[in-house]
Amino acid sequence: MAPQDLYEVLGVSQTADENEIKKAYRRLAMKYHPDRNQGDAEAEERFKQVQAAYEVLSDPEKRRAYDRYGHAGIDPHAAAGAGGFGDIFGDVFADIFGAGRGTRGGRAGPTRGADLRYELEISLEDAYRGITTTLDLPVLVECGTCNGSGARPGTAPITCRTCGGHGQVRVQQGFFSLQQTCPSCRGAGQVIADPCPDCHGAGRVQKNRKLEVKIPAGVDTGDRIRLAGEGEAGRRGGPPGDLYVDIRLRPHPLFERDGSDLYTEVPISVVTAALGGELEVPSLEGRLNVTVPPGTQTGRVFRLRGKGMPSVRGGGVGDLMVRVTVETPVNLDERQTRLLRELGETMGEHHRPREQSWLDRVKRFFE
Repeated sequence: MAPQDLYEVLGVSQTADENEIKKAYRRLAMKYHPDRNQGDAEAEERFKQVQAAYEVLSDPEKRRAYDRYGHAGIDPHAAAGAGGFGDIFGDVFADIFGAGRGTRGGRAGPTRGADLRYELEISLEDAYRGITTTLDLPVLVECGTCNGSGARPGTAPITCRTCGGHGQVRVQQGFFSLQQTCPSCRGAGQVIADPCPDCHGAGRVQKNRKLEVKIPAGVDTGDRIRLAGEGEAGRRGGPPGDLYVDIRLRPHPLFERDGSDLYTEVPISVVTAALGGELEVPSLEGRLNVTVPPGTQTGRVFRLRGKGMPSVRGGGVGDLMVRVTVETPVNLDERQTRLLRELGETMGEHHRPREQSWLDRVKRFFE
C-alpha cells in the first residue's frame, strides 16, 4: 500500500504555515486520542498517523526533504541506499582526480551523540500554572572507567594494522581503485586490544539519569522543549546530542482547549433560563459567578475575559467561553405536570419568539 500523503493526514495544504499545522495536529490528536477512543483500533492507528505526520511537517529540515523527495526523503533506509550509491562513485572520482570530500579518505573523527525524544503527558492544570518535573531517562553516557576511550584503564587503543591508522583501505576492482571504510577498525584508525571491562570497548554505558525540566505556563499539545547537550554521549570525543521533550495534554473532564481559549458547557434549569439568575461556573482559578439574563436560550455563550490559558509565547491570557444548555425537567409528579400544562395554556406567540420564527420560515418554504 502506498504511503499516505502527510499533508492529507493533517488535512492541510502544502503551503500551510507552522501555526496551521500545529492547530490541525491539536484538533486531530484530541479527536483520535486513545483515552477518548478506548478499544477503537482504527482511531489508535489514525492517532499514530497524525503523530508521525506532525513529527515530519513540524521540523523545517524534515519538511523540506519530504517536499522535495516525498517519503524517500524521510525514509532512513532509502537515504542509506542512496548514500551508499553516491559514496561508491564519489570515492571512484576522488581516486581518479585526486580530490577528497571532507573527511572521506581519512580517519573517522568524533561523532556527535544521538538526539533523544521524550513524550511528557501533563494535565491542563499543570499547563496553566507551569511546572518543574523530573524525568527518569535511560541514556548512553560516557564511560567513567575509561573516560570514553573504550580501552582498559592503563592501556590505550593501538593503530589498526589493516589500514595503518588511516581508517580507509583501497580495493582494486578492474580499472578502478575504490576507497572504502576499513572493516577492522570501522574508520576509527585504531582498535582496542584490551577493552574496558565496564563498557566492553564501546566507550559508553547506559544509565538512568534524572533530569529536572521546567515546563513553562501555557504549553500545549505539540509544543517541544529542546534541552541542548542532554542527549546521548558522543563517540570518540564527539559532543552529546540534544533531548527533545514533546508535550501532550491529557483530556480534561470539564474544559476543551483551543489555543489560549477554554470552552466549557454548563446546564441550567428552565426556571433560571426563563427568569434569570446567578450561575456558578468552574474555571482553572476556582469558582466564578455568571449573571444569566431572563429569556436565555440554549447555546448562548458567555465570555469571561482573561480566564483562559496563558500564551507560552506571550500575548496575554485567553478567555473562558461558557456555553449554557437549558435542561428539560424529567420525572414530574402530578402537581408539577398540571402546573406546566396551565403555564403552557397561558403563553402566547410572544413568549416563544424562536418557535414562531421557525414556524414562519416553514410556512414560507411550503408556500
